[in-house]
Amino acid sequence: MEGQSLAPAALAERHDAPQSPTKSAIPQAELDRITDDLIAALKTVYDPEIPVDIYELGLIYKVDFDDDRVVSIEMTLTAPACPVAGEMPGWVEAAVGKVDGVKAVNVNMVFDPPWSPARMSDEAKLELNMM
Repeated sequence: MEGQSLAPAALAERHDAPQSPTKSAIPQAELDRITDDLIAALKTVYDPEIPVDIYELGLIYKVDFDDDRVVSIEMTLTAPACPVAGEMPGWVEAAVGKVDGVKAVNVNMVFDPPWSPARMSDEAKLELNMM
């Protein structure tokens, strides 16, 4: 089973460089559409305490999409004691599971490396008046 790694930087820059030395059985045009849809889905999930989506906050560390159409996500929280720590993975799973072409979603919460504001996009920093 070959997979396509779609780490956040790769999600935004997938047309600039190949993401994986292996060739997916899924046509490139479909991978491009699914990638765009995954980003859109991730951008619908918000930390309720911060008015910025989890993608722009830099909470998504890694996204893999394999030839069986399973999405595996590594994500973190702004703090391990976040009040929605138990709920947010379910929100992410539900949002990504709605993407056409995705058969299953696995969300793994990680805390290494720890999240810091440096992981935020410029858009998030601007929204939070940090620029």
